[in-house]
Amino acid sequence: MPEVMFAGPDGRLEGRYHHSSEPNAPLALVLHPHPLHGGTMNNRITYTMYRHFEKMGFSVMRYNSRGVGRSQGRYDGGIGEISDAAAALDWMQMVNPNSSELWIAGYSFGAFVGMQLLMRRPEISGWISVAPPANDYDFGFLAPCPCGGLMIAGGKDEMAPEPGIRKLVDKLNTQKNVTVDYRIFDDADHIFAKQADRVGEALEDHVMTMRGRKALALAAD
Repeated sequence: MPEVMFAGPDGRLEGRYHHSSEPNAPLALVLHPHPLHGGTMNNRITYTMYRHFEKMGFSVMRYNSRGVGRSQGRYDGGIGEISDAAAALDWMQMVNPNSSELWIAGYSFGAFVGMQLLMRRPEISGWISVAPPANDYDFGFLAPCPCGGLMIAGGKDEMAPEPGIRKLVDKLNTQKNVTVDYRIFDDADHIFAKQADRVGEALEDHVMTMRGRKALALAAD
């Protein structure tokens, strides 16, 4: 897990990057929870998602947004953090100019940032959102959402209550060509303290399923 430092819009940003041994491997960017509530790239769920992408042969990065760890700058209410994510994506694409596909995964606040980035970068082909704070942030910008993805909610989550996430999922599923794979972990709260492995397994299951469908569709053409 080599440490990397790359240029962000408000100073240098700190990340961890795994480069796949497979030629033109797919890329994944993993986003951490809210920086004002202790969110860093070493968060357990963030790290778990990173390792599962690595296991599947992806080149994958997780990083600290501005003001977190050794990343320069300071918290910017979400706006600057979206620019940080775009800079991380730019760096990965520069290192991997011939990559075959791109996924984005975020947990809590990172899910909000990730979905904002999804709307700005049409090359993103899939997404994972764990405990998106649907009651705290307006996700109405996902209109239209460019592609389907995986959304995970905790049945005992008081910070990102499941009914609010379900409402968002239902809204997205009404859109043309968008299908959300929605999974509820009934016994999980916002921390997913005992469910990290299940989150990783759900991510892997979803990504492998979608990549398999894509491969079949290409073979049929």
